[in-house]
Amino acid sequence: MDEKLGKFIEDFGTLTRLAQFGLDRADDGEQLLQALTRHLAVPAHELSVVTEEIPQHRLVDVDIVMEGLAGRDPDWRLVGIGGGDQRHHMSFSDMLQQSRSYPGFPLAQPDYSNLATGPDQQRQAVALGLRLFNYAGSPVAVLQRGAKLDRGRQTASLEVLATHPGVASELLAEVRRGMEHQSVFKGQVIALAVSDYGPSISGVTFIRRPQLASRDVVLPDGLLSKVESHTLGIARQADILAAHGQHLKRGLLLYGAPGTGKTHTVRYLLSQSEGTTAVLLSGGSLARISEAAKIARALAPSIVVLEDCDLIAEDRSYGHGPKPLLFEVLDAMDGLDDDADVAFVLTTNRVDLLERALAQRPGRVDLAVEIPLPSKHERVELLRLYSNEISFSGSAIEGAAAHTAGTTASFAKELIRRAVVAAALAGETPSDVHLGSAVGQLMADSEALTRSLLGSNGGAG
Repeated sequence: MDEKLGKFIEDFGTLTRLAQFGLDRADDGEQLLQALTRHLAVPAHELSVVTEEIPQHRLVDVDIVMEGLAGRDPDWRLVGIGGGDQRHHMSFSDMLQQSRSYPGFPLAQPDYSNLATGPDQQRQAVALGLRLFNYAGSPVAVLQRGAKLDRGRQTASLEVLATHPGVASELLAEVRRGMEHQSVFKGQVIALAVSDYGPSISGVTFIRRPQLASRDVVLPDGLLSKVESHTLGIARQADILAAHGQHLKRGLLLYGAPGTGKTHTVRYLLSQSEGTTAVLLSGGSLARISEAAKIARALAPSIVVLEDCDLIAEDRSYGHGPKPLLFEVLDAMDGLDDDADVAFVLTTNRVDLLERALAQRPGRVDLAVEIPLPSKHERVELLRLYSNEISFSGSAIEGAAAHTAGTTASFAKELIRRAVVAAALAGETPSDVHLGSAVGQLMADSEALTRSLLGSNGGAG
């Protein structure tokens, strides 16, 4: 078949289906173009549509703000747009132009998406709906859409129709301001994730803020206080520092062997920063550092946690250019203004892989703290912490600490678990015998790999 003839037949078939689609719905009720023209008091298809694209994870913020703006008008309406699958493929402007030829978009019920607003809260946000209301003395129509990944729509959007272009611009500016002040993410702990569709359109997960006291963190004397003062103390004195012209942006690097307590220390910082926005990145999600930095700046005071940065020290696979992803991380840190109340907390098991890059960008990280293997005194405290209300004797705990030199905090936790498991399997109450047996088993030569997996090196303590 001739290629041009084939294309003509295909286009003609599409046109026929669209025409039939419109005829079938001609009497379905109020049509989009007529409703808009009546609301705006001018032919709607003659107006320009102003579009604002929005990251999908901010759809819930947009929904809250738009509900508030529209709600100022006691006569506002929220309607949906019918028309089958094509409504997802067409822009608002295209819908209006097509509606001139035949009625293909009847008003219907809005579409909603159930979106998280916290660890245990959700909101039904408008995923495709049209708000008709008066703003700044003029009638406006705002089409709100969520992303539709299976239709190639990777962002949410607002499409605004107003009789005066300046009104549309003013409305969108107020929406942006409202998103900063009314965001559901402000003061929350959130984790950014990647997906098969790409890092920029993945979701956000709300994390319950940890509950830890200083007694739950065992570190060498003064170390926890040093970390807390740098990360949280500066935020608590933000007004004084700003008055003296001192920057608030800061970076903390926690380094040490696996299992020594770097992540546990981060969890403590999060527990002590109630009201502070925390953005967590790890692994592939580190590719979202630019987005995380924007969130942190907009919702300050904030903490951005980047775990296991050594994994991306030379990794270009997640980046958007020839340089390693670590340099994108440093660029994002550098891009924030000095008055941004944002703390970056980096953790690494391989500080040697980061040191050169950090030295090339002085000032991005202004405090590096080693989380060392616990000394005997600290191992005693760890065993007491993890044994909680189990009645191990003081001498048994002292003995266990003495025989586990070179082990980590993770090892101490596993040691107590092994003792409890052994007692449970024997149908007995955990005792000193079970603790001693667990020490012998885990410190045996045959358990060298297990100790390594727990971060222990078997050296002197």
